[in-house]
Amino acid sequence: MANKSVAVLDIRSSEIAIFVGERGVNNTFVFRASKTEPYGGYQDGAFYDTDELSRVIHGALDAVEQICGEKFRTLYVGVPGEFTLVVPKEQVVGFPKRLKITQREKDTLFDSGRRELKGYRAIRVTSMIYTTADNRRVADPTGLWSTGLSGVLSYFYCTEYFASTLERIFAESKTELRFLPTQLAAACYLIPPETRDEYALFLDVGFLSTTACLVLGGGILSQKTYWVGQGQIAVRLMQKFGLPYEGAVQLLTRSNLYLKREAKNREFVYGGVSYEIPADALIEEVKAGLDELCEQVSDFLEDCSGKELDSKPLYVTGEGLDGIRGALEHISRRLGYVCEQLAPDLPYYNKPSMSSRIALIDMAYEDNRTSGKLFRLFFGG
Repeated sequence: MANKSVAVLDIRSSEIAIFVGERGVNNTFVFRASKTEPYGGYQDGAFYDTDELSRVIHGALDAVEQICGEKFRTLYVGVPGEFTLVVPKEQVVGFPKRLKITQREKDTLFDSGRRELKGYRAIRVTSMIYTTADNRRVADPTGLWSTGLSGVLSYFYCTEYFASTLERIFAESKTELRFLPTQLAAACYLIPPETRDEYALFLDVGFLSTTACLVLGGGILSQKTYWVGQGQIAVRLMQKFGLPYEGAVQLLTRSNLYLKREAKNREFVYGGVSYEIPADALIEEVKAGLDELCEQVSDFLEDCSGKELDSKPLYVTGEGLDGIRGALEHISRRLGYVCEQLAPDLPYYNKPSMSSRIALIDMAYEDNRTSGKLFRLFFGG
């Protein structure tokens, strides 16, 4: 692809996006083209409508290829948490003599824990912690001398269903698909390395799907996805106030949890129809929906107990809280964690809804830069 650009397909729970870009100066990005399209989403590890998914992906791809004036030979595909399995492992390898650690020794360590899992396809391995034989704990052992190397590693798998579905969509093209774990990309892009040197809590709130992660170093120690998000809260509003679903989504994204209980009712107009919405009932319904999200995340936090996380913030990103004023503060109070919203530090793209696509561009660009023509199933991290 011209100018070292990479093409990325970001599959969220309510829309897909194709971005084409490259890294510029000071870790910024230059984007050549982008296209976002809504679709039906997924649940319980399966897409609602794969024909629709194929149609919107090809429509978006055709649009960006026309803008760029070329066909893409390689497309990096973000794998959402719904279709991702993370397996943490501690691995140790010894060397016949004291030697200088290179990528080859790191690859040997990675390969030592590789296992085939039925129904899954391996897509990546990264390190959370490296330790040399003389107990030096480092982020990257390259260049150090040692008689052995150990590591706490994250093995990432995507479901065979997801991989085969995408491959069928591109079966008639010559496009090579390279799968990337979306939440790993987002966490590593948004959370500074020095923060990830210790445990970091990361929450990606989507429209229909939310993924919680316990991040450590360059990997993920624990990850879990829940079918909860903005769309489910909109269903509550639809049922409560007799709104069309699209109208309920619009009302939700204009909600303000800072309003006092005695606030006046509001007139909401959608599709030419006027609705009288009690302000207090709206606030309580939105809070009830957020509470359902908090209950799921609370279970995840309990599973992570013992990691000294009480004083650490919960980093939150994703489109799921877009437009809901006060949502982050409500979640913070319910969970007992300080919530910090993360978004790309880029002009025009500095919104939580853009986090996964910019993060995937970043990871894809780095992979493309380091791999050249040789693409390995497992990438060293």
